[in-house]
Amino acid sequence: MTTTDTGTTVGPRYKWVALSNTTLGVLIATVDGSIVIISLPAIFRGIGLDPLIPANIGYLLWMILGYLLVSAVLVVALGRLGDIFGRVRMYNMGFAIFACASLALSLDPLSAGPGALWLIGWRIVQAFGGSMLTANSAAILTDAFPARQRGMALGINQITALAGQFIGLVAGGLLAAIDWRAVFWVSVPIGVVGTVWSYRSLRETGQRRAARIDWIGNLTFAAGTGVLLAAITYGIQPYGEHPTGWTSPWVLGGLGLGVLLLIVFCVAETKIAEPMFRLALFRVRAFAAGNLAALLTAVARGGLQFMLIIWLQGIWLPLHGFDYEDTPLWAGIYMLPLTVGFLLAGPVSGFLSDRFGARPLSTTGLGIVAASFIGLLSLPVNFSYPLFAVLLLCSGVGQGMFSAPNTSAIMSSVSPEQRGVASGMRSTFQNSGTALSIGVFFSLMISGLAGSLPLTLSNGLQSQGVPTAVAGHVAALPPVSTLFATFLGNNPIEHLLAPGGVLQALPQHNADILTGKGFFPSLVSAPFHQGLVTVFTAAAVMAVVAAIASLLRGRHQRSY
Repeated sequence: MTTTDTGTTVGPRYKWVALSNTTLGVLIATVDGSIVIISLPAIFRGIGLDPLIPANIGYLLWMILGYLLVSAVLVVALGRLGDIFGRVRMYNMGFAIFACASLALSLDPLSAGPGALWLIGWRIVQAFGGSMLTANSAAILTDAFPARQRGMALGINQITALAGQFIGLVAGGLLAAIDWRAVFWVSVPIGVVGTVWSYRSLRETGQRRAARIDWIGNLTFAAGTGVLLAAITYGIQPYGEHPTGWTSPWVLGGLGLGVLLLIVFCVAETKIAEPMFRLALFRVRAFAAGNLAALLTAVARGGLQFMLIIWLQGIWLPLHGFDYEDTPLWAGIYMLPLTVGFLLAGPVSGFLSDRFGARPLSTTGLGIVAASFIGLLSLPVNFSYPLFAVLLLCSGVGQGMFSAPNTSAIMSSVSPEQRGVASGMRSTFQNSGTALSIGVFFSLMISGLAGSLPLTLSNGLQSQGVPTAVAGHVAALPPVSTLFATFLGNNPIEHLLAPGGVLQALPQHNADILTGKGFFPSLVSAPFHQGLVTVFTAAAVMAVVAAIASLLRGRHQRSY
């Protein structure tokens, strides 16, 4: 028998039950965070909507970002509610909500715009349930495991969560090939089983303290974070004559309002007797440094994920004979070394961190991540896959070495009654980093393409007989349209020239070249590589800064 922090006695098997159940919970929550990315073409075909029509790009963005934004905004509040009302209670409720939302998603009765709104709305509800799972899972494990085993348990849980992001890419491709509704069906039985299992097996073993709900803190934090992330996201859309929206009054206003609300949140939290989050925790060096490193690593990891998808789907796979329609699935498969690296390094690093502390493992891991980014930016666009796979494996190993010890250090640096909100804040930094990466890295890539892509595209089209006026019009379209086309597994040239019957008016030989597998990748390789160097250089810098933050976290200290 084991006595927990609260004096509750549990059997020796309970901690393993808690580990297996919470690992299932965070796995399905993170899988569903990325599963729609690969399956978006099938989903939009299923509801009869073209996401690349300018008026429909908003649906596309919110299908990707709605889940991420909710996950980033709500986890702190839900973690704090777990501290007050019980972490297991909040976790169990999250599993039930997640299962119900998954069922509603798979039963979408509408089509076109209303069908997309149905999916976006229920994805937000699903994200609410998933946030309840991720916000409280680490706290439940920290309560259940003694300090000497905590790193191992949190390592398994955390690496499963991170691996879920990449498993979702492969699962989305496989399931979408069967039926677009299967993308959502798969979560229903897992959600139901997980709900029943958690209600029957998990117990409240952590410290719980009655407190008032901090409405001011909850509302200002949720609104500030949500507005800020949404503004950053909309910064990737064109505005006027600009390829991005960073000069848009709405984007600038959203950035200003978001920052203002977060300032109000910080001031309010110092005045309220029972705040949602005690800012004094940032005086704990291990807590502050760990969360800063987690944020920067999440931004870099998100950028890596999205850029690799575009690189593989838009250029490398078509050059190697894959049809555009098949590239989403194969992109997920070719990125598997990244997931393998996570799974190899995570649990081992968590176990070692219990003995040697988080700093050496986390810092070394981030150094490996930075080196892998440098290796990727030195590759040619049409690379040799074995070397590419080795670099992805190294990146996965490095991220695994960092994530598990870092999570353990963050959770062990706070007192037991603060573990729920600490877990929520850790998840907020991680999820916010993923959402931020879309705005940051897409903007960097679009800016890089905007300088050279129009002229390259116009000259290439005219060389195949496309009229000068049409080629100029296509070349003047925002680069984001080209990026989204490759992201969704469409041939960008075929999509851009489809209106007006341009392809039908060309000689068959020229039309075949334009719509073939090699024309677009060969055309954009040079402009894309310029953007890729900018993106991966920025990611490498973030990894280095994260490594410095990890190094400054302090020596291994006794856990609570």
